[in-house]
Amino acid sequence: MANQPSPIELQKHLGGVEYPASKDALLEHAKSKGAPEEILERLGTIADREYDGPSGVVKEFSNG
Repeated sequence: MANQPSPIELQKHLGGVEYPASKDALLEHAKSKGAPEEILERLGTIADREYDGPSGVVKEFSNG
């Protein structure tokens, strides 16, 4: 099984995102920051809702 991306790696690619942010907005921001495919795939598995801040994103990202 491939290594799972870490929450720290995720945050590097979400730096500067404006919250609240939707799942789609987070994906677009990560893409624009050059996130690797592993991050984008994992981010694509989080719940499709509005996130109030990075801690909620990291929680979903880590649980997925």
